[in-house]
Amino acid sequence: MQAYVYKSRRKADTYVFLAARDDFACLPEPLRAQLGELGFVLEVALTPERKLARSDPAVVRANLAAHGFHVQFPPRPELEVARGRD
Repeated sequence: MQAYVYKSRRKADTYVFLAARDDFACLPEPLRAQLGELGFVLEVALTPERKLARSDPAVVRANLAAHGFHVQFPPRPELEVARGRD
């Protein structure tokens, strides 16, 4: 499955994965307004072997198949601190 990744220019460290390039119509209007302008970052093949830095690829694939998009929000600071202690 191909995914097209965009970065929100309004919300730091927030990324949108789309099932179809530039298909912003699949995003609910309130979310689209919150994210503001989106800049294309990369195209990626989401194979079962693919690892992503901050998202579970199986969840991303499921959201793309069901909704046409997946939003990756920045990690919460307390989760980053907890991960650092492992």
